[in-house]
Amino acid sequence: LGLLECCARCLIGAPFASLVATGLCFFGVALFCGCGHEALTGTEQLIETYFSKNYQDYEYLMDVIHAFQYVIYGTASFFFLYGALLLAEGFYTTGAVRQIFGDYKTTICGKGLSATVTGGPKGRGARGPQRAHSLQRVCQCLGKWLGHPDKFVGITYVLTIIWLLVFACSAVPVYIYFNTWTTCQSIANPSKTTASIGTLCADARMYGVLPWNAFPGKVCGSNLLSICKTSEFQMTFHLFIAAFVGAAATLVSLLTFMIAATYNFAVLKLMGRGTKF
Repeated sequence: LGLLECCARCLIGAPFASLVATGLCFFGVALFCGCGHEALTGTEQLIETYFSKNYQDYEYLMDVIHAFQYVIYGTASFFFLYGALLLAEGFYTTGAVRQIFGDYKTTICGKGLSATVTGGPKGRGARGPQRAHSLQRVCQCLGKWLGHPDKFVGITYVLTIIWLLVFACSAVPVYIYFNTWTTCQSIANPSKTTASIGTLCADARMYGVLPWNAFPGKVCGSNLLSICKTSEFQMTFHLFIAAFVGAAATLVSLLTFMIAATYNFAVLKLMGRGTKF
């Protein structure tokens, strides 16, 4: 077969839903983790500079921010690994489903994937058997997981529920910064509000960011407007929005993964293939 014909036949068995979901997952996780990390750093600087002069007032907040930043590192690593596994599962189950319906033929690429999952031929020579044995154990372990799409459906379902909570939590800082930005717009255009400019404030204590005994804890009037005009505030606000968008993209990718894996599992189950193939 020529190169183009081989690629064309391989694309017939490609799980396009899993490919799209994997790309969306990687994009969303990278956006959420990268922007979220920098946005938390910007929030820390804003609190230290404008809302409290006593370190004890925001010491607990700094510990929480640093903990969240470490969680972000772990989240990024886990989702990149799990996304790769889901993509492999998509290739594995989609090929089996299309073989059932008779619209997929085994190609050189398909045989290569099967050999990789099942462990492939054993090596030769003095070091060949040992290397092949180690590689075979890894591939057989991976093959056992890929041969059980019901496990991926269950794990992905739990991750989707957890990420739904993460998505909801990522909307909280966007809400806080949006309220602050709206207050600044009212201060900049006093004709559009009946309240006195001096009474328009952004109180970090009201959102639980700082304790109620923190001083000053809030910024009002023209001082608040000057904060909103700083590059730190603008950048942090937009970074939180980007992190929120990344969380939404990741949620959509998990839903796509779950729907595709559920469909493949249901077809294999109904067609009498069981959960092992």
